[in-house]
Amino acid sequence: MIFAPLFGYLGDRYNRKIIMSFGVFLWCLTTFIGSYMKTYGWFLLFRAMVGVGEASYSTIAPTIISDLFVKDVRSKMLALFYFAIPVGSGLGYIAGGETARATGSWQWGLRITPALGILAIILILLLVRDPIRGEKEGGANIASTSWGEDVRALLKNQSFMLSTAGFTCVSFVTGALAWWGPTFLKLGLKLQMGDDVDEHNVSYKFGLIAMVAGLIGVPLGSILAQKLRVCYSQADPLICAVGLLISAPLIFFGAVLAGINSTGCYLLIFAGQVFININWSIVADMLLYVVIPTRRSTAEAFQILIAHALGDAGSPYLIGLISEYVKSSISAQAIPGDAKSDLIEFRSLQYALFITIFVEVIGSLFFFFTALHIQKDKAVVDFTIADKYLETKHNGKAESTRL
Repeated sequence: MIFAPLFGYLGDRYNRKIIMSFGVFLWCLTTFIGSYMKTYGWFLLFRAMVGVGEASYSTIAPTIISDLFVKDVRSKMLALFYFAIPVGSGLGYIAGGETARATGSWQWGLRITPALGILAIILILLLVRDPIRGEKEGGANIASTSWGEDVRALLKNQSFMLSTAGFTCVSFVTGALAWWGPTFLKLGLKLQMGDDVDEHNVSYKFGLIAMVAGLIGVPLGSILAQKLRVCYSQADPLICAVGLLISAPLIFFGAVLAGINSTGCYLLIFAGQVFININWSIVADMLLYVVIPTRRSTAEAFQILIAHALGDAGSPYLIGLISEYVKSSISAQAIPGDAKSDLIEFRSLQYALFITIFVEVIGSLFFFFTALHIQKDKAVVDFTIADKYLETKHNGKAESTRL
């Protein structure tokens, strides 16, 4: 994701359709080649290159949507786009697990997905057009500024910076749950059922939970935003904040029940993920209306870079590190036999995952602070677009008079 700012710079100035197609092709190629690597170093290199490809379309695609649609229609299109993230992640668990089971090799999970990427490239080249920046908002006459000016303006944009911080907390939680969730649930079931636990079945159920939570949560967030922002101009960040505050206790009690009641655990984690997922399309929508059209790809790039670098890229490692520390500190003298190691493993990971609850609360605070600035920053963008539009009309009229 360190290449995201580069793609943001290119996306604000050049043909976005071509850049996206190149990024998806790079993703397909490195995913396929990486599956054949025999050493960890080479495999890690190609998996890192996958992130380069991902940085292109995840940075640019939302800005194309923003130039094609406005207001509630834009919100609906963004919801349709962003629900692909949790749904795709859930399908990844299911498809990867079933492919590994059918072929006897996990590598085949990486070999079938590039075919879908090639299909995406064909559709992008044939069906997608690259609209003028700000086409539907009347902002087509805003001139691009230098990359340095764009970055300085974004750093001063309080709504952008605060919502990015909140979104980073969301990414931290989703990354930790995606990585450690199946392992944690497997350990909880092992305490209840003994060694008779099907690891593939746990991954399948967790993937199904993530997918359905995305199908419900992302559109739910978009619908709530469209309904409430009519009456409350600060509705978007407040929905994100409240969603995280509701999700936090649900995830907490789900983790508590993991070693006691698997059904209750699954239901609570499902509900918690629904309320996390209401953030995806709303955060994207907020970025697009508090940043002028010619800076949106750069803004997307920096939001993605920060969210991944400080969020889901490090959260699995941090949770694992805390789990190992807790494991070495737990006194298990009263736990007999083989159950000792299983319970210690479960408790240490459970306590480490409780960190995500605090991160959700911190994220909600960032969104509450965003609500204090969102009206002002949106008004600045609206004024800038209107001012440039009127200036162009005036100059055009003056020119026609002189002729």
